[in-house]
Amino acid sequence: METLIARLLKQFEDGKLTRRQLIQSLALAAAAAAPAAAAQNGSAASGIPPSTGPAPWKTVWLDHISYAVTDYKKSTAFYRDLMGWEIRNENAAQNQCTLKIGDIGEIIIRNNRRPAAQPAPSATSGQSERPPVTGVINHVSWGVQPWDTDKVKAELERRGLNPRPDMVGDNFKSFHVLDPDGWDLQISNQTKENHPGGAR
Repeated sequence: METLIARLLKQFEDGKLTRRQLIQSLALAAAAAAPAAAAQNGSAASGIPPSTGPAPWKTVWLDHISYAVTDYKKSTAFYRDLMGWEIRNENAAQNQCTLKIGDIGEIIIRNNRRPAAQPAPSATSGQSERPPVTGVINHVSWGVQPWDTDKVKAELERRGLNPRPDMVGDNFKSFHVLDPDGWDLQISNQTKENHPGGAR
């Protein structure tokens, strides 16, 4: 930036730029430099703690979202018909269903919430107000690479995250940890290429 300003001033002094051209050029240079400066200083200015180093792996796959609802059959039909999610399987206990979300990943919709109380009619409109939210996403599973079960477990323990293993069959390996707000984060070995499907 300093070199550019010096060059513009030299051109002005040599009579190659008018005062108006100099001001316009300086304004354009300042506008172009502002986004780069903001990008460099953004994390410091925002108060986000500085990075302690590169992440130990790369997120490569949204394996599944776990959605707790009051009536999994009703919710399954809703998302199938509205969003086009494809039913993969329904478990034998008939309390959950796994749906494929295109080529993105899967969602497991399971019974795990109490039905909402019947909402009272609104005094102003005569219609029922929005009922309370009774469905929650209780965890999201992300596939990461590289995956080595022992090394992933050791890295999570090194960070004080107390990983809970969640292994299904020979191919699905994962750990659950809690984020700073107590959110259940599942980290798995799944990728788009090796994803076996099925409920977890």
